[in-house]
Amino acid sequence: MDWLAQTLRDNPSLAVFLTIGVGFFIGQLKYKSFSLGTVTSVLLVGVLVGQLDIPVPGPLKDVFFLLFLFSIGYSVGPQFFQSLRGEGVKQVLFAVVVCVLCLLSTWAVSLCMGYNIGEAVGLLAGSQTMSAVIGVGTDTINTLGISEAQKQAWLGIIPVCYAVTYVFGTIGSAYLLANLGPCLLGGLKKVKAETAELEKSLNQGGADTDPNYIKALRPVTFRAYKATADFFSSPRTAEDIERYLEEQGRRLFVERVRSDGKITDVAAGKPLTVKSGDEIVLSGRRESIVGDESWIGPEVADSEILDFPAEELDVTIASKSLRGMTVDTLRHQKFMYGVSIKKITRAGVNVPVLSGITLRHGDIITIVGLEREVREAAPKIGYADRRTTKTDLVFVGIGIFLGGLFGTLALHLGKVPVSLSTSGGALIAGLVLGWLRSKHPTFGRLPRSSVWLMDNLGLNMFIAVVGISSGPSFVSGFKEVGVVMFLMGIIATSIPLILGMLIGRKVFKFPAAITLGCCAGSRTTTASLGAVQDAIGSSIPAMGYTVTYAIGNTLLILWGVVIVLLMS
Repeated sequence: MDWLAQTLRDNPSLAVFLTIGVGFFIGQLKYKSFSLGTVTSVLLVGVLVGQLDIPVPGPLKDVFFLLFLFSIGYSVGPQFFQSLRGEGVKQVLFAVVVCVLCLLSTWAVSLCMGYNIGEAVGLLAGSQTMSAVIGVGTDTINTLGISEAQKQAWLGIIPVCYAVTYVFGTIGSAYLLANLGPCLLGGLKKVKAETAELEKSLNQGGADTDPNYIKALRPVTFRAYKATADFFSSPRTAEDIERYLEEQGRRLFVERVRSDGKITDVAAGKPLTVKSGDEIVLSGRRESIVGDESWIGPEVADSEILDFPAEELDVTIASKSLRGMTVDTLRHQKFMYGVSIKKITRAGVNVPVLSGITLRHGDIITIVGLEREVREAAPKIGYADRRTTKTDLVFVGIGIFLGGLFGTLALHLGKVPVSLSTSGGALIAGLVLGWLRSKHPTFGRLPRSSVWLMDNLGLNMFIAVVGISSGPSFVSGFKEVGVVMFLMGIIATSIPLILGMLIGRKVFKFPAAITLGCCAGSRTTTASLGAVQDAIGSSIPAMGYTVTYAIGNTLLILWGVVIVLLMS
């Protein structure tokens, strides 16, 4: 053990990677629905490793933290700026209200309890489950004109308070929104009934008449049938067949035909006759295809006719002509012939594929169809996000550099310097450049895997260093704040959520499901969104999550600067 401890002291980078590996492993463990999560696990493992008194160079955590903030801004940038106008404004205002309540509740608790700046920052980070506040708050504390000893004391208590309050911040938020929330909004039974009505109004065709729009985001499929039904007693065109199937409540496309031993692809606008005994390939949602074969004929296992290139492609909506367009309107565009919508992703969250859902600039829709059909539709929709491993590191490097420079600019209010700090500047740079990327998708490509790595590794590498550095003082700090800080965390977590649910319902007049989704998004708790959707049996809350998540992610991080200024 002495050899291992000395090796880690001599090579602190190994201690960081040990913390990351063990922390991620523990974070993946679950007991029923309970899990510490990777961030809390990494912090606690870091504290444990830090008991070996391992010095870690400061710049290491700063570099990874800036990568994390830039990736967050890049991810939510398109949705953030899009939400500032149009129908998303009400949700923006609601998110601002909830975020302000989060700040004020933390500030009030800190003042009542006589907490110092470090304790207030840790309370804000943990009770509102915004780990990035640790970094932003740390940067802001470092700009204050105080003694080095005072500064280190405040910085050392931040991770302690964060760890104590984070558990209820996560679990408590999910419980309050999923269990208390429906009770506050009229009762679970009423909320479910209202949500069902909302789904029905958004699904203009109705679930029974148009199975192409269903809540379960299941894949599109291709299947072959032999045309033997009475309908084919006389020759039929592909258009006749599709119209006939739609009358039966099945939105399907005829893709290929085998007639007299010859296989022919069906192209939009080109007549092709199908007679009794021919084989045809149909495409569409699985629910539309599986069912009574008497409408067509028996399904056939013909590997040759099904051996053709089909493509599933993510497309970012960038076309101005699609703004404000519903899913149903898009589906009936000429260029969408043969193309089905598999799912819609907004700010990283899947929203239900219902006919009445309004598409927004920056949404990512996954389309499926024949390769030529998908390639024709993609540029009409926006920018095809084809899978690649190449990351535009020029974009990342210069973006963080410029954002950091902007963040260092400061105004002085008396003796207190007010600035975004380099971390806040990196976040703003990510927001702006992510938005510009969605407007002009010819530069700044960051594959989703790269964004995921920058997000997860960036934050957790930072947290690992924080845990290791604070390890020696963590135990004494925990004894100092202990149970009282945990109780104060419950108050700081609960007040904004309870008030937010009431305000969303009574003041903003949101439907119950949207209110719950907006509260989860404003607090950026994806776990709460899942709990709410499970509780009411609908994915509708996701429609309130995306806009508010973009706003909440930005404001809650910036509150790390504000809480320090308020407390100082």
